[in-house]
Amino acid sequence: MTQANLAPMKKWQQYWALTKPRVTQLAVFCAIIGMFLATPGMVPWSVLIGGSIGIWLLAGAAFAVNCLVEQKLDAKMRRTAWRPSATGELGQKQIIVFALVIGLAGMVLLWNFANPLTMWATLITFVGYAIIYTLLLKPATPQNIVIGGLSGAMPPALGWAAVANDLPAEAWLLVLIIFTWTPPHFWALALYRREDYRQSGLPMLPITHGERFTLLHILLYTLVLIAATILPFIYKMSGLFYLASALVLGGMFLAYAIALFRNYSDDLAKRTFRFSIIYLSLLFAALLIDHYL
Repeated sequence: MTQANLAPMKKWQQYWALTKPRVTQLAVFCAIIGMFLATPGMVPWSVLIGGSIGIWLLAGAAFAVNCLVEQKLDAKMRRTAWRPSATGELGQKQIIVFALVIGLAGMVLLWNFANPLTMWATLITFVGYAIIYTLLLKPATPQNIVIGGLSGAMPPALGWAAVANDLPAEAWLLVLIIFTWTPPHFWALALYRREDYRQSGLPMLPITHGERFTLLHILLYTLVLIAATILPFIYKMSGLFYLASALVLGGMFLAYAIALFRNYSDDLAKRTFRFSIIYLSLLFAALLIDHYL
C-alpha cells in the first residue's frame, strides 16, 4: 500500500493505520475460528464480541508499538514510508499513549468477557511480537520470521482459550499451521520487496542468502505446511471435508511455490503472497464448516 499520491489522512485514519488493520483482521478471524472450534455448540455472544474486540485491541497496541520502534526503518522503505509514524504525523508520545489506552482496554475486555488466561496469553503474545520479535529478532537474524512467527501464530489458541479457559493439543495444532504458513507467506513478500529491505538494512533472507536459497526454503516450508494441515484430521479434530479442502488448497500453494522456484518473477512472488492470505482464510473457514457438519 502506498499513500504518496493520496490525500492526507485524517487523524483517526492515522491512528487506525498504526494498528495495521489488514493484518489484525486476519488475526482476529483466526481467533474467532478458534473460539468456535473450542465448543461443540455456539460461542456465547459476550465471549465472541468481547473476546474478539479485546484481542483486536491488544493486537493493535502491539502493531502500534511496532510502528513506533521501526519508524526510522519504515521511512526508508517504499512499502511503509506512508505510515504516520514514519512521516512524523504522529509523535512518539501520541503513539505510546494510543498503544497504552487500547492495550489496557483490550486487557479489561478479555478479563471481563473471556477469562484471565486469555488476557495474559494475549498480552504475552503481543508483547512478544512488539518487543522480542521487533526489537531483538528482526534486526539480528534472517530467521527472524521463523523464530518470531510463534507470536503471529497464536490467535486461534487465544480464541480457544477465551471459550474453553484451556489450551489443549487441538489449539496448538492450529498454532502450528499458522507457524509453518508464516515463512513462505512472508518470504514471498520479502523477495519482491527485497530492495526495500536492502535499503532498511534488515537481515532478511533474500538479502543475506540470495534468491535461490529463499525460493528453496519457500518450497520446503510449503511442504511442511501441507503436512501440518493434515494433522487435525489425523488427530480426529476434523473430518473428510476439511482434509479434502486442506489437500486442494495445499496443492494450489505448492503449485505457486514450485512455479516460483522454477521461474521466479516479482509478479509471481506478489501473486504468491496474495494467495497465501486467501489460502489461510479458506483453510480456517474449512475447519469451521467441517466442525459443524
